[in-house]
Amino acid sequence: MVGMTTTIPVEIILASGQKPLDLNNFFISHPQRDGFLERAEHDGFPNSSCAWIKGIYGAVALTNEPRMVVGVVQGDCSATHVLLEVLELLGIETYPFSFPYRGERQELEREIEKMREAFGVAWEEIEEVRSQLGGIRAKLRVLDELTWKENLVTGLENHYFLVSASDMRGDPVDFERELDSLLELVKKREPLGEGRRGKREVRVGYVGVPPIVDDLYEIIESMGARVVFNEVQRQFSMPEDGGGLVDQYLRYTYPYSLVGRVRDINREVERRHLDGIIHYVQSFCHRNMEDVVFKREMGCPFLTLECDRPGSLEAGARLRLENFIQVLSENV
Repeated sequence: MVGMTTTIPVEIILASGQKPLDLNNFFISHPQRDGFLERAEHDGFPNSSCAWIKGIYGAVALTNEPRMVVGVVQGDCSATHVLLEVLELLGIETYPFSFPYRGERQELEREIEKMREAFGVAWEEIEEVRSQLGGIRAKLRVLDELTWKENLVTGLENHYFLVSASDMRGDPVDFERELDSLLELVKKREPLGEGRRGKREVRVGYVGVPPIVDDLYEIIESMGARVVFNEVQRQFSMPEDGGGLVDQYLRYTYPYSLVGRVRDINREVERRHLDGIIHYVQSFCHRNMEDVVFKREMGCPFLTLECDRPGSLEAGARLRLENFIQVLSENV
């Protein structure tokens, strides 16, 4: 089993015969997740540090797996450098991967080639895996279209399957089987789309890292709105087809400039007819500063929602969210 701190060229891990594990998904879905945070803080992680980083550390420390972690030290969390060093003190083998800041092709080719050599796999093996995953990713694109175009998939279902595309839940065959089941199920549904008081539901987009709170999507829907665009989760699924492995990860917008992300988001705002955008920010994360750019460049109403630890959405954030959706609903 090989742990990942975020999306990386997972094809290389699978081609090596090992099982990828997205440590974010492992942490947040684990019944002992509060214990993971307590362990990290007991071992010296400050209270004023990101709960995702503490959760990843605690998960590895307490479960004793995986024994190897690939950490993205450029293009994701600024704390990953130190996290890898701390994990090494636990006897965990670590491998640093970098997405080039400006998305330079030559630099990304170099990083992927280094990783390929480190895992001892041939390009032919990688391409065979990429072909298999390509079929799954095509089905994820169908799922996403059923969310915003056909109104048959909830925001939570969309989030769950797209965010799981980072590691294919460690087993692409089983993941595809689960995805197929949902696609068959939603075909029998009546279209979603009616909000409270019989009005059209408010269509919102979610941008930023996946939420650490459990009930955000259900709360949004209870207020007469629905998330029909999950920005980063959609990027995990590699939504643009064509080209080779390097092209695939060059089109993946999250690790590169905000300009590219804004362009992608605004295109989806128009295509999906969004009424507003919720920008989720994680407490104590350097990415909170992205808010400055997003607020200036987004083409629709915008709400910033900050959360800290796992659990339910706290009352203050819930009230702000309700007010935002209420204002949007007055204009639909």
